[in-house]
Amino acid sequence: MVHLGFQKIGAPFLLKSRSSALDKRLAEQSARAEWQEFKHGPALLEAVNAKEVDVGYVGETPPVFAQAGGVDFVYVASDPPAPKAEAIVVRKASSLDKLADLRGKKVALNRGSNVHYLLLKALESAKLSVTDIEVVYLAPADARPAFDSGKVDAWLIWDPFLAAAQQSGARVLASGEQLVNNRFFYVARRAFAEEHPDLLRTVLDEFKNLSSWESKNSEESARILAESSGVSYEALLLAERRHNYGMLPISDAILDSQQAIADSFRKLELIPKDIKTRDAFLPAAVYAEAP
Repeated sequence: MVHLGFQKIGAPFLLKSRSSALDKRLAEQSARAEWQEFKHGPALLEAVNAKEVDVGYVGETPPVFAQAGGVDFVYVASDPPAPKAEAIVVRKASSLDKLADLRGKKVALNRGSNVHYLLLKALESAKLSVTDIEVVYLAPADARPAFDSGKVDAWLIWDPFLAAAQQSGARVLASGEQLVNNRFFYVARRAFAEEHPDLLRTVLDEFKNLSSWESKNSEESARILAESSGVSYEALLLAERRHNYGMLPISDAILDSQQAIADSFRKLELIPKDIKTRDAFLPAAVYAEAP
């Protein structure tokens, strides 16, 4: 049995919907996939800690919080950076024109998500700190009405919710470009990775095949995701077309980037202790070298 975590938006959901090749390959190894749905990356990583998920797909920030919380996972591969796929948005008629204008404003974001790091880097670029703004922690489902109604002045959000907000008139104050990488990671429960490298390789192979297919079939991908997510086809298509496809091995540069996130959060006491991101990596594992 391979326990796979997924969300209704993203590569794992697409793989689940097109899982015949994965099912066949796992059956040849006397195994099968069992899928479990999660609303966000932190919850998926909690399930990894509870030994309920073997392989998952999460953004760059949740693993930092998870490692600081003692979750025993390893990074096994990553997507290419997609900095345009997250942004700080304001309402169309907002008077905010530059990042420095955020001083004294209410800014909404999902705590512990990728955009949390975007906020830190954006404020740093504008010579502001988190004490210069009022941070409001809201999940996307709660942040969108708060943003639309004017209860918050700005919203940090990722695709496809970013694309949906843009299509409803939201204006991008700053995207992740030149500020953050915004990577997605394939992570595995450490014991599973050590004990079942062949099964892990099979799963990663199929994710790699999916990425190749998705890069050539953005319309079909958007249609599949729209049917399950509640996000419009048009927004998902926009998100698909600015997604960067492929699968990359975990490198020193990637681990350094994750370490920078961890150090930033530790400095602000957003995580409870110092961590070394290299502790969540198995350098001798074949799947980590060439997934």
